Amino acid sequence: MNLPAASDSELANALRALAMDAVEAAKSGHPGMPMGMAEIAVALWGRHLKHNPANPAWANRDRFVLSNGHGSMLLYALLHLTGYDLPMAELKRFRQLGSKTPGHPEVGHTPGVETTTGPLGQGVANAVGMALAERLLAAQFNRPGYDIVDHHTYVFLGDGCMMEGISHETCSLAGTLGLGKLVAFYDDNGISIDSEKGHITHWYTDDVPKRFAGYGWQVIAGVDGHDVEAVHKAIRKAQREKTRPSLICCKTVIAKGAPHKANTGAAHGAPLGAEEIAATRAAIGWPHPPFHIPQNIYDAWDARGAGKRAERKWRKLFEEYSVRFPEAAAEFLRRQAGELPAGFEDKVRALIAETHKKAETLATRKASQNVLESLKPLLPELVGGSADLTGSNLTMVKGSRVISREGGGNYLFYGVREFGMCAMMNGIALHGGFIPYGGTFLVFSDYARNALRMASLMRLRVIYVFTHDSIGLGEDGPTHQPVEHASSLRLIPNLDVWRPCDTVEAAVAWTCALERRDGPSALLFSRQNVAFALRSEEALAQVRRGGYVLSDAPWAKAVLIATGSEVPLALEVQKRLAAEDVAVRVVSMPSTTVFDRQEAAYREAVLPRALPRVAVEAGVTGFWRKYVGLEGAVLGIDRYGESAPAGDLFKHFGLTPENLEKAVRSVLS
Repeated sequence: MNLPAASDSELANALRALAMDAVEAAKSGHPGMPMGMAEIAVALWGRHLKHNPANPAWANRDRFVLSNGHGSMLLYALLHLTGYDLPMAELKRFRQLGSKTPGHPEVGHTPGVETTTGPLGQGVANAVGMALAERLLAAQFNRPGYDIVDHHTYVFLGDGCMMEGISHETCSLAGTLGLGKLVAFYDDNGISIDSEKGHITHWYTDDVPKRFAGYGWQVIAGVDGHDVEAVHKAIRKAQREKTRPSLICCKTVIAKGAPHKANTGAAHGAPLGAEEIAATRAAIGWPHPPFHIPQNIYDAWDARGAGKRAERKWRKLFEEYSVRFPEAAAEFLRRQAGELPAGFEDKVRALIAETHKKAETLATRKASQNVLESLKPLLPELVGGSADLTGSNLTMVKGSRVISREGGGNYLFYGVREFGMCAMMNGIALHGGFIPYGGTFLVFSDYARNALRMASLMRLRVIYVFTHDSIGLGEDGPTHQPVEHASSLRLIPNLDVWRPCDTVEAAVAWTCALERRDGPSALLFSRQNVAFALRSEEALAQVRRGGYVLSDAPWAKAVLIATGSEVPLALEVQKRLAAEDVAVRVVSMPSTTVFDRQEAAYREAVLPRALPRVAVEAGVTGFWRKYVGLEGAVLGIDRYGESAPAGDLFKHFGLTPENLEKAVRSVLS
């Protein structure tokens, strides 16, 4: 029996039904947005989105980002209906332990999810990064007649994303860069959680079209978000625009179809309830039981055939490209796989050996720049930048080419947009083909902290260059002196934090960050010069383990742990005590996070439990208690800084050889 073709209305209602049924089953969730954006999803996913459910990682797929990630059931319903490996059983387990349908979309957890969203505004920022990555990759690899990189980035966002400041940071930059393949759909439903009815007019009255027009976007305003044909035409218009990103402003009704809860805050973040769901089924003409989708609707939504054909066409093009441009094709595949170039390990080993031989006394931010100068020619996938502090972060090198709206490049002036920068870096990494790094002062990592957390949650290979890492930056004073920041960053799960003490440790930190494929790295560098630390070949080999014996002493009576610019202080105190026949071992701890992953036997060999311990760092002291214990001692700073030259500040705060020596003696008495 041939079933009738499903109508656009039926396709949209299937999304509504799955959303309200799953949220009701979980007794938790957000049904309103999926029900309100259903027709927009039909227009985009049913008529335009280029993807292959059988291969979610296809390199030339369109990217789709659900920035308003609380409406995750819309995405899960779309993935299920279009043919991804997301069976109905998983939709029935929405928000349950171990399901593939968590409360907010998680990349790497659910097939077809491009990024983890939920913290509002960051999804659209990720999308800006993805669109930028597409353009840069196209500039590097496309050849006349062979556009092997040619896809759009689509993003859904709502009022919450618009209110978050990060949407201003990144959408402003997207307009400046002219990212023409970025298309955003604004779900303008006028509803949020606060107030009795949920209407946002009491606290949000921005003229969004004018705002985005001011950014340099093409604004397609006044689109009826429940008219599939109108949304379809708007998408066509957006696709024709090549030099500006597009914002399609869709007027919608939250929980469209629900007789009593549509257009109210009650539908935003709570189940509709059995009675309202029954009334909704009747109102929209959906007679089917919970979680039942008629076969003709499945057939209409199924994107597997179209996806297979689209990928096959691309693969044929890529095969021809590989014949004509074999080196470029091989490089493209290497970068898509996230592999470092052949011979990288040998070249890095030689770089570290040469750096060790030079034994230079430099600011570690300068040491970082020297490493980049050496590695940039080896790594065309490196895309760098800084949040308006390039000359201070030293993140630009001779091989850097500035990214502009005119074309490619590999270095972006992000402007004063720390949060936006780090969230865009997440998008660049998610897109594939690049390793992004970006710089700012360590103290301003606070602005970007949630993007760092999201990178850690998503296990992305991104690298943060945080310079001016202590009171050693001097005269700028306490507003710019990071006291608590190194310790607080170390508390973020899966973020590797490195605070190198010299040129060698800086080179090793960069190497480990580049080699790491399962998470981000934060590299903390000094403004002031730091003396080179002499070390044995054995110690040199142990630097990458995060903590190692830098300078040992026979029959040591205590262990002195130091990091970054305080390592020379520890070495000096070791000499002073040795002159009085007090033997002390000095351990350099450039990365506590990496050290903590080492096997127990190694950690014990470096920090024997039988020996008392003292730690020194120009920052808060509490973190170091995990290594020295309550019986040990910590020399640091548990207050904010002052404005003065760096040398005066270290004396003022007691970070002196005399005080460190007293601390060591205190654990020996």
